[in-house]
Order: sequence, then C-alpha cells, then structure tokens
Amino acid sequence: MIDPDGYRPNVGIVLMHPDGRVFWARRVHRDGWQFPQGGMNTDETPLEAMYRELREETGLLPDHVAVLGVTPGWLRYRLPPRAIRRHDRLVCVGQKQVWFLLQFTGQDDDLRLDLTDKPEFDHWRWVDFWYPMEHVVTFKRGVYTNALRHLAPFARQVAGPQAVPHRTLPDPRAQRTRVRQRPRGWGGKGDGQVDSGQGGGPGQN
Repeated sequence: MIDPDGYRPNVGIVLMHPDGRVFWARRVHRDGWQFPQGGMNTDETPLEAMYRELREETGLLPDHVAVLGVTPGWLRYRLPPRAIRRHDRLVCVGQKQVWFLLQFTGQDDDLRLDLTDKPEFDHWRWVDFWYPMEHVVTFKRGVYTNALRHLAPFARQVAGPQAVPHRTLPDPRAQRTRVRQRPRGWGGKGDGQVDSGQGGGPGQN
C-alpha cells in the first residue's frame, strides 16, 4: 500500500522498560540497529498494525505491554536513492509513520526474535531513551528525533525525569521530517494518548 506521493503507511514502536531504557535491535545480516517498525495492511488501523508488528518482530503479546502514547500525525522519511526500487509498478520513495510508546510489562524472557520464518532482528539490548536518535541510520534521524521528542513526556510519567532527561533537540524542520494530519483509524483519543481497549497495550521496514 503506497500513497499518491510514494510513501508507504508504516508503524514504529518504542518499547520502553519501566526504568526508561528502550528496546534497540540489530537487523538480521546487517550492522544497522533500529526500533521495531513495519508496513500497514490495507485493512488495518495503525493500532492493529502495531500489535501485529510487535508480535512478529519481538514475540510480545498485548498482555506484555501498556500503550503510553502515540504521535498525533504522520512522520515521514525518504529512502536513500540506492534503496528506491524504480522498476516496481508502484515506486516507494519513503515511509509515513505513526509511532507508539509502549511500556514493557513482561519479562526479558518474553522477548523472542525467532517466531517468524524470516526474523527481522538477530540481537537486542536496552539502551538509554535518547540513544537511538544519534545512532540510527542517518536518513531516519529526523523521524526518530520527532518521535522521541513527542513521546518523551509520556515516558517521563513512568520512568521519571532522571531516566528521560530534557534535551535540546535539533529543529525537526532541519531534519526534513513532516507531520501530516492524524491518520484515519489511528485508535487514539485526546492529546496523543491511545485507548488500548485491553487494559494494557500489545513491505520495507
């Protein structure tokens, strides 16, 4: 599913330990690390897609998480020219994403990277909340800056200001990241928070 501008609808997941650290995973057969993310199916809301991707990429179920917050609109990034498949019938130039902040309520043993035939990740670890913003691949840094900037207040309510300190962040306009209107069926209510409806939360990536 690609929109008329060439962007594929996608969800991103910031999975946070109660102490404020976040889940950081290494792509299979690659040296790059990132948050879990994945494309939306045509019949899914962002919330539904998030729970599916959570299960596929981390092995977690809705009972293992609680939804703390969500970005209020689409965050976009363009793929580098070398990654754009110009010969495809529908050319995807980038991703437009909704980002969810989830509190991890399970145990580390609940995290499984091998539940699918083609795992997305082969290793993971917990890192400081702001660490991914400076260590993700360059073309995603604008999106990560915007997502973490928006989700930090929700994270702070759980982990506290010492675990998620205030930071002076780059101007997101300089990162060429755009926020668009709230996606239809995003599954949320008021001020960027979502109603998980379960007493807790559960293409190209």
